[in-house]
Amino acid sequence: MTSVVPRSAISRLRRLQDRTNTLLGRLHPHFPLTLAGLAVLAMAVLALQGFGYQRMDLVVFALTVCALSIVIFSVLMVTATGLVLRRRLRRLSETSLPACQAEAGFPNETGFRLPALAWLPLMTLEWRVVTPDQVVTANRINPDDHAVDEEITPARRCRAGQLVRLFTLRDVLGLCRFSWRQSQQIPLLVLPQTGRLRTLPVLRSMESEDGIPNPAGRPEGDRMDIRRYAAGDSVRDIMWRVYARNRHLNVRLAERSVFHTDRTLAYLVTGEADEAAAGVARFALTQGAIGAPWIFGADASDDTASTLAAALPLIAGSRVTTDRDRAITPDYGLDRFLKRQGSGQCACIVFAPATPGAWTERLKRTVQSFPGPFSVVFSTDGIDDNQHVPWWQTLVLAEQAQTSRRDTQTTAILRQLMLEFHKLGARVVMVDRQTGLSFDQHLKRV
Repeated sequence: MTSVVPRSAISRLRRLQDRTNTLLGRLHPHFPLTLAGLAVLAMAVLALQGFGYQRMDLVVFALTVCALSIVIFSVLMVTATGLVLRRRLRRLSETSLPACQAEAGFPNETGFRLPALAWLPLMTLEWRVVTPDQVVTANRINPDDHAVDEEITPARRCRAGQLVRLFTLRDVLGLCRFSWRQSQQIPLLVLPQTGRLRTLPVLRSMESEDGIPNPAGRPEGDRMDIRRYAAGDSVRDIMWRVYARNRHLNVRLAERSVFHTDRTLAYLVTGEADEAAAGVARFALTQGAIGAPWIFGADASDDTASTLAAALPLIAGSRVTTDRDRAITPDYGLDRFLKRQGSGQCACIVFAPATPGAWTERLKRTVQSFPGPFSVVFSTDGIDDNQHVPWWQTLVLAEQAQTSRRDTQTTAILRQLMLEFHKLGARVVMVDRQTGLSFDQHLKRV
């Protein structure tokens, strides 16, 4: 008879495992010995116990004592030097750095400079930026004064008020280390890449009125459309003069037409693989593809913007961030954004990632509950249909594939996602940031 483990016990075990992993992750940088140091220490202790004391091998005894002395001396030296350096660098980090505006994928200097530490005895000091996440740090030596300048390359957009660095002091043998974190104030704004985008289809909001004929618009224009009489049509709409001439019953209907709204609403919905959507939103606002005037909003903030300078910080601060290996997803705020703009009918352009997520059902409910009309712009970094790659090509291009990893999506998922919103009455467009091409709901180029 098989025993069934209750779900409450499984959930408790998972919570205990998560807490243990979090605790080990926090203690790992502060543990003084590296993997090599632990190996040397374990082998020295075992050799000292098995050969030095039991067999009285004086050669092994002398070697193990020397190895233990080197490990202990390295730990004491690195720890003492690390405490002194942490105190000195704390004073250096108290000064605020000037504002830095960068673009994802490009290196930028932060202005942080560390003087040359020539007095370090057989030790090396290195550091990297851990907050914001996904930032590659390169420490370059200035040939003039031998000072070390910090250079960061953000992988994705972000907005932060400070940088948190993880400093690590190591001995030259790699036996021990001393790590600590320090923060420094700096207004950092990293914008998403626009890729190869050069043009976008017409994204301006439409409303039903006299103007551009559109079969999807409301019949609120002039009575210009003509068609054959059908059962249920009003007798007052029949063109009796035409019937008197050719004996054909035709009716005159109101023209289905739309016009560009005087105010365009645009909103950025965030989720997994949303970097392409942020890049397309930035390009659309910068190039004026949504017309003027406009009001822009994004997840993670209830603020709105009507100028480009105010909209760019909203785009940069809407990314899904991580804190202690835990993802922090911004709240879905499109409903609040639309309610603040008034209770009447209002057209809106929504920039969304092409990867389905928790935002998908919420956006569907928004499209159904608000009068609209809505235009949904899905964005991706390429279409990948899982084509077979030879094993030798995978080995040769493994490093290149890791460095150029993109948020791609398959054709089937893209078509299904666009078809779902098209059935709800929204106008859907898919934009590929890597190629700069745009597609309709049938993935035909527009």
